[in-house]
Amino acid sequence: MFGWILLAAVGAFLAVLLVRTLRFRPADRTAVAAQPVELDGDRVVDSLARMVRCKTVSYRDKALVDEREFEKFRALLAERYPNVHRVCELERIGDSGLLYRWPGKNSGAPSVLMAHYDVVPADEPAWQKPPFAGVIEDGVLWGRGTLDTKGTLCGIMEAAEHLIGQGFAPQQDVYFTFAGDEEIAGVNAPAIVDELEKRGVHPELVVDEGGAVVEGVFPGVKEKCALIGIAEKGMMDVSFTIRSAGGHASAPPAHGPVGRLAKAVCRVENHPFPARLSEPIAQMFDTLGRYSGFAMRLVFANLWCFLPLLNRICRKSGGELNAMMRTTCAFTQMQGSSASNVLPPQARVSANLRLMSGDTIDSALDYLRSTVNDPDIEVQLLHGMNPSAVSRTDSKGWEKLCTAIGQTWSDAIISPYLMLQCSDSRHFCRISDKVMRFSAMELTKEERATIHANDERVPVEKAVKAAEFFARLMMQL
Repeated sequence: MFGWILLAAVGAFLAVLLVRTLRFRPADRTAVAAQPVELDGDRVVDSLARMVRCKTVSYRDKALVDEREFEKFRALLAERYPNVHRVCELERIGDSGLLYRWPGKNSGAPSVLMAHYDVVPADEPAWQKPPFAGVIEDGVLWGRGTLDTKGTLCGIMEAAEHLIGQGFAPQQDVYFTFAGDEEIAGVNAPAIVDELEKRGVHPELVVDEGGAVVEGVFPGVKEKCALIGIAEKGMMDVSFTIRSAGGHASAPPAHGPVGRLAKAVCRVENHPFPARLSEPIAQMFDTLGRYSGFAMRLVFANLWCFLPLLNRICRKSGGELNAMMRTTCAFTQMQGSSASNVLPPQARVSANLRLMSGDTIDSALDYLRSTVNDPDIEVQLLHGMNPSAVSRTDSKGWEKLCTAIGQTWSDAIISPYLMLQCSDSRHFCRISDKVMRFSAMELTKEERATIHANDERVPVEKAVKAAEFFARLMMQL
């Protein structure tokens, strides 16, 4: 009798899994009619090339910053976009923040389109083309910032310049906010938010850098995916330090400071932070999982059952899928003795953590200390920021953004996701619960890999398409 009951229970369990999987199908997608936009593509590309030629490299050490290049960039905007500067109000916020207000016809909630015009340094000898020359060759524009994020800034300004020239005005105010210190987690974007908060501005939509139109990033999904970050992870740098009496290396202790630190590192790597199905990832799995093959749909349709299996796969594979499931800890720096035959009086390793929604700086420090479990190793916060709030997708702003994406990339599946990097957009969560992170380009894995790396570049048609996207979005605002 017990055997029959067990068999029936197993059969019922498998039936539930099968039924849920069969029902886990894509929702009907409403076709979006393309909105024609006739921008001057050659002008867009020339504008972006000129922006790249401004060497706006930001450094934490202000003595290294060439302010003349930043002034050159701001002068270029005034010269290149006379319509924008005629119609829009421009304010300087802080030392490099730019706040444009494009007056709308009505007094409803405004929208904010963001970008930053500072860039990270470039190892110029290692590039195939000079990183600040704006070289255009074989339909590709080479240069630091083409993707991160002068390409976005150019698209916003070109779209606005064109629409104003056509006599268009938005229904509600539209703000353009551009900071020159995003790459160093600077103060200008927070200062802009402070100013908007004082004025009682609560945007219906904020769009900043983030996801893109990509392929091959989700298990079993072959279609293009337009990923919109509705939240971003937090970030913190942590040091692990141990002190000793030092001494000559000819008579070492059984377990020296470097060895004990190495053991601590292994403990942390062998005991990663617990997996957590955050709201952005739950929405992503529910959206894209429906387009997977049967085996993966079985998993994503029944996460209540298969989440431990997915967690195990993520732990072993690492990479982006694992980073979407948990707080990550990457050890990046090591310091010991200044001589090979001297025991270090102090040894230290540093790590960079990306905090999952639900974790905090304090909870992460507690986890690291308990995992290391060595009272002689000091685990100390260097600096950090908590995860952003999660933005809503049940809003008119989300719908407008999705419409503009559908009009520009009609074959892409649109999905929320969790942004693994940090951006200036997190500051806007103070004044809006509709902060979206979408870099308006279709990028290959190879192209994405050039961000902050050598040979950053963009095919010119993708730069033009970004401007067309922003024009379509602005026409709905």
